[in-house]
Amino acid sequence: MNAGGQLGVIAAISFIAAGGTLWIKGPPNRSFRCDSATLKPDEICLDAISRGGDVVWVDARSRADWEKNGKAGSLLWNLDPLENIQAFEAALAARIVETPRVIVYCGDENCGISRQIAACIRGLDLGAEVSVLRGGWRALSEADRLQRESPRP
Repeated sequence: MNAGGQLGVIAAISFIAAGGTLWIKGPPNRSFRCDSATLKPDEICLDAISRGGDVVWVDARSRADWEKNGKAGSLLWNLDPLENIQAFEAALAARIVETPRVIVYCGDENCGISRQIAACIRGLDLGAEVSVLRGGWRALSEADRLQRESPRP
């Protein structure tokens, strides 16, 4: 058998094996899972936050994403140089007086902006407990803990 024929046989066997695996096991599960054993000191899993708990949610994504599908009642705070940082600080300070627990989230578990925003909030020294949500917006979305309308005030 020539090289082309061998390649065809190998490809066919691989395709049949992959199809069989998909048929038997089903599609891969790509949902987000938070392992509390792998959390960094300032991170928190979504399942550790009660639905009715008093939390100030801070969205570290872009304004467009926040307006499109941000968490209900969340505040916007991002690193866009066109945004007004003092407005973010003032809005957060007013909310921290009532609720001294802040959770920052951004796009997904690989987004480092939420950690930077959390450091900025801690730097305000308002006495709040500040955590970063492991999994970010993706974790909120998969757990159906977002809103359906815009979070704008």
